[in-house]
Amino acid sequence: MDRMLVVVFDNETKAYEGKRALLQLDGEGTISVYDYAVLAKHADGSTTVRQGDDAGLIGTVVGTSLGALIGLLGGPVGAAVGATAGLVVGGAADIDKARVGEDFIEDVRKVLAPTRVAVIAEVEEDWTTPVDIRMEELGGTVFRRALTAVRKTVDDEEIAAMKADLAQLKAEHAKARADRQAKIQNKMSQLDSKIQARLQRAKEKREASEREAETKVQMLKARAAAAAARANATTI
Repeated sequence: MDRMLVVVFDNETKAYEGKRALLQLDGEGTISVYDYAVLAKHADGSTTVRQGDDAGLIGTVVGTSLGALIGLLGGPVGAAVGATAGLVVGGAADIDKARVGEDFIEDVRKVLAPTRVAVIAEVEEDWTTPVDIRMEELGGTVFRRALTAVRKTVDDEEIAAMKADLAQLKAEHAKARADRQAKIQNKMSQLDSKIQARLQRAKEKREASEREAETKVQMLKARAAAAAARANATTI
């Protein structure tokens, strides 16, 4: 199951130990780590995002569910995230792209106090015990949430509701007096514009999700090919 994982530590040293533990579990085949970042919250409330020397497996968090969550926790993620230099961030991000509930974000915010550091990762795990044991041994507080497409359902419902309103307006327009038809027509035009904008936004989100899914597939194929090559090399 694809999940968003956030582990909060008391300091940066422990956070990087936690990051290495996650990557070790990935190397063992216990979980798959698609991408990750380390988010440090400073005493003044500002935050810094790093991916470390070994940049995330997808290579950038920008435009991904992970990037959106980082934005919600600490600010928007710019293209400069990665390598060894940190990026100071601030602001807000689109909760739709994060694919987790607001309650999850609030739970993390309550624990991610100033001077604490979080490892944030998008992972696939069949069971939670391996990660929980490793993180608890390092003193980390674990939050996880299955990534969801619930926003698609909400978008569909909202679009359907607006279309129902538009149908009602059309029915009223047909029966209205001439002096009212112009006003109703204006409302119809405004509502239709909103529907088209919502449909376009839903299309863009769907395409972005498809691109992200394809990136994950290619990453897993590359990992399998590398593992096969290593196995062949050891038998020669």
